[in-house]
Amino acid sequence: MTSPPQSPSSNATGTDACHIVFHCDRATIRMLYSPWVRRFFIGLLAVSLLLNVWYVWQPFAYRQSGIREQHLHGTAGARDRIAVINFEGTISPPFTGRWLRELKQAQDDSSVLGVLLVIDSPGGFVADSHQLYREIQKLAKAKPVNVAMKRIAASGGYYIAMGIGERGRIYVEPTTWTGSIGVIIPRYNATELAQKFGVKSEPLVTGPLKDTLNPFRDMTDQEKTVWGAIMEDAFGRFVSVIADNRVELDDAAVRKLATGQIYTANQAIEEHLVDGIGYVEDAVDDLVQSLKLEAYDAFEYRSTPGLVDLLLGAESSQPKTISDQILQASVPQAMYYASWNPWIP
Repeated sequence: MTSPPQSPSSNATGTDACHIVFHCDRATIRMLYSPWVRRFFIGLLAVSLLLNVWYVWQPFAYRQSGIREQHLHGTAGARDRIAVINFEGTISPPFTGRWLRELKQAQDDSSVLGVLLVIDSPGGFVADSHQLYREIQKLAKAKPVNVAMKRIAASGGYYIAMGIGERGRIYVEPTTWTGSIGVIIPRYNATELAQKFGVKSEPLVTGPLKDTLNPFRDMTDQEKTVWGAIMEDAFGRFVSVIADNRVELDDAAVRKLATGQIYTANQAIEEHLVDGIGYVEDAVDDLVQSLKLEAYDAFEYRSTPGLVDLLLGAESSQPKTISDQILQASVPQAMYYASWNPWIP
């Protein structure tokens, strides 16, 4: 029994399909081997190689040249120099490490005769603020150091300024906010929210304080006592740092000011928290006059950015949503920070 003959239309369709597939394959091959595509992939490979070479070379270049410098005022290239270190943003990693390196660089550089700290920060972590304070103390023992406060220099931003000691002068701009003396540990209470959505937090812990600051339950009296002692320790240190470094203020006077209040420039002058109105140029001129310099080069440090900084713009890793903030608030973070919410700049 023979199979029924196929119609001419069916043969034509099958042949056309084969031709279409064949022509498509050839077109794809021609496109992949086109000069434009080859140039694109060669360029991509070249960029990848350059980035890898730069990444490997950067540590050696950093060790050879140190932190970059940029001229600001005075005579570029003058023998006598004034270093300007900018403290901008939250006092926290990775910025703390960069500032510590810059402070050490200024201390070790014999051509640097004076240093100006320019502070524009709402504060930050307790430990980081104290690290910087101690390093500034070392620097101030070796060389004259002044402070120029810009938009805000509050809480931890004010704490680190105390490192310059009694000999240094603190200048504020007319619109500067400072003060906010105190300690904050961010915490949310999301118990009612959890109940509304039927969420229960049941962590397995080895002790009653292991899940302290859990935002999905109320704090116990024991926790309040424990954290009260921790905060009083950090607060007492803050008060002592100010009383030890501001001639006109003693412990009692500082505690009277330490309500967490932000002070305007004029209020800060009246309360002896700062020394006078002035800008960066004024603070530099004060150093120049005290050092009796005729020619000087005032420059600022520019820390070499890392590869991630260049590619991502050094984007902060702070939580972006309320839910992220609630979950992160369960991690104890004592801060000298001028806000109830340190994740809002």
